[in-house]
Amino acid sequence: MGVLVAAAVAGCGSDESITAPRPASPIAVAAKIDANRVAVSPNNFGAGVVTFTVPNFSKSTVRLALSGPKHAVTSEIKPGQSGSLEINLPEGRYRASVEGNPAAQPASFSVGAERGNSDSKLLLP
Repeated sequence: MGVLVAAAVAGCGSDESITAPRPASPIAVAAKIDANRVAVSPNNFGAGVVTFTVPNFSKSTVRLALSGPKHAVTSEIKPGQSGSLEINLPEGRYRASVEGNPAAQPASFSVGAERGNSDSKLLLP
């Protein structure tokens, strides 16, 4: 009897459909910090999960701060090191500024309509 109950419980699963569309593939965006400015590349991309890689070429410990429809700040990034930030960004205009170096000019970037899903793409989540 216990085996039947265990088998019945093991058969229970999620209500989520296996045919539901997958989210858009994450993209990588570079946000370089130096003593004078922040540079974001590319500066125009579609909404969805974004991973920012942030090398710090300045001589100060800094944080990258994003402001716009969604706000976020990286952890401290020491001189000569890189940080990262993964965030799901909605559509809108954004500003990338530096906390820890007020002289650095901020960068702006645009997030457009949501990127297409990753259905029919091999080796993607």
